[in-house]
Amino acid sequence: MPETATRMVWAGAAADAARAVAVVLHGRGQTPKDMTGAICDRLATRGVRFVLPSPGGAGWYDAKAVEPMTDRTETQLRAALSIVAEAEAAARAACPGVPLVLIGFSQGACLVIEHLMRGGQADAAAMLTGCRVGAGTDGLPRADLPGIPVYCSNGDDDPWIPTWAFLSAISDLTGAGARLRCDVFPGRAHEVSAPEIAALDGLLADVAAGQTAFGGAA
Repeated sequence: MPETATRMVWAGAAADAARAVAVVLHGRGQTPKDMTGAICDRLATRGVRFVLPSPGGAGWYDAKAVEPMTDRTETQLRAALSIVAEAEAAARAACPGVPLVLIGFSQGACLVIEHLMRGGQADAAAMLTGCRVGAGTDGLPRADLPGIPVYCSNGDDDPWIPTWAFLSAISDLTGAGARLRCDVFPGRAHEVSAPEIAALDGLLADVAAGQTAFGGAA
């Protein structure tokens, strides 16, 4: 399938053989190719079609996620989320009837939670080193996410996503009704580590098999 105006890259299983489809969002200064190496190529689960969109620039928005929301950041965030929505629609069109998983690292992980909290739809999600975009006093939007399985991970001293901001995002997801598995890794660099890949593999395997992730009741 050709790339779109938002520079979508496709990888993984053929569309007609997919048992799950995943939208994978890269971090600041990264590209879809970085995510294929850091995430997609390291996964053991078969039958997953990946779509990796990009804004085509150095990042999805300029500000740090924990900085108070400004008009500029809000405008950039809305543009970024429109690309996420476009990728979600493209994924569902390419693989109709199969479950969709949202996966993001760093700035991409922040987009995962913001997309979900603004009405985005997914059957499961992974927020790898992410948090809400904006300060707690900004009145950030919240949606109902009853039962959606979300894997959330962070380092205990990450240079971009402070632990308190990660935990605040966890609180918002819990309040929204999501089913969570969370890991905080002492001393982990700003990267996707092997334990995170293993946890993501488990989530994708459950979704692809039509099972309820994290051992929850169907």
